Amino acid sequence: MDNSKRQKQIYKATLTGSFANAFLVVLKYIAGFMGNSTAMVADATHSLSDFATDIVVILFIRLSGRPKDSDHAYGHGKFETLATAIIGFVLILVGAGIFWESANKIYDYSNGIPIKQPEMLALYAALISIAVKELLFWYTRSIGKTVKSDLVIANAWHHRSDALSSIGTAIGIGGAIIFGEKWAILDPIAAIIVSFFILKVAIKLMTPSMNDLLEKSLPADIRDQILKTVAETPGVSDPHNLRTRRIGTDFAIEVHVRVEPMMTVQEAHYINTEIENKLRRKYGSGTHIAIHTEPFKPEIDMNL
Repeated sequence: MDNSKRQKQIYKATLTGSFANAFLVVLKYIAGFMGNSTAMVADATHSLSDFATDIVVILFIRLSGRPKDSDHAYGHGKFETLATAIIGFVLILVGAGIFWESANKIYDYSNGIPIKQPEMLALYAALISIAVKELLFWYTRSIGKTVKSDLVIANAWHHRSDALSSIGTAIGIGGAIIFGEKWAILDPIAAIIVSFFILKVAIKLMTPSMNDLLEKSLPADIRDQILKTVAETPGVSDPHNLRTRRIGTDFAIEVHVRVEPMMTVQEAHYINTEIENKLRRKYGSGTHIAIHTEPFKPEIDMNL
């Protein structure tokens, strides 16, 4: 898939999500305040973070899609990785904020301060949110896999975290409504449970992004595949000093190879080109490859 088509797919998925998030933010805040639900207000804040990260996705995808230039010889793919990390960081803040606010509600309740019983309006909003966000999750994840974008997949999981948040919210609100005002504490308890779901998703998103930003090597199985692919190229022996990393959605590969010492520069160049073509066929046309060629040195018998 060419880069322009890829960006259009990403924009389409992100804009669809942003319109849905804008609708849910308004709906949830109205339902939370009018329906006396702390959990729904917390859920609305989560949806607001979704809307904010949609804007981050749109801005950073435009940056990451730029071609190489004099200041970014490896392209701008790291912008996409950075945006994914930002989404994870925002989720951590949201989860921590929801936990703190809900814990304070429970503390106040334990000291005799009553909690208002939520109303049906809050429950209806939670059920609508579950349906909308789950549909967005499947749609966005499908687009993310098609265009091979970790950022879009991360945004899909953000939708899923909001759906989980709304499920917890619906259970808390529903329980408080069904069992009466004495059980209104279920509302902030549900919000705390939701906060743990959010934090778990945040850590899941941030870990691979931080690994990429900190130049962590590709997984061992992929490194083994790379060495095997290089070693299978005719005229090459002993591939070594392999270095790998990710740049956005692309791989960067550096490797040393040995060839016959009397081989001409043209022949060595042909072999290197063959290696590059094989690796790009396997890992994508955007793969960054650097090959250092060394003469093969047979072992010398030190006893001679």
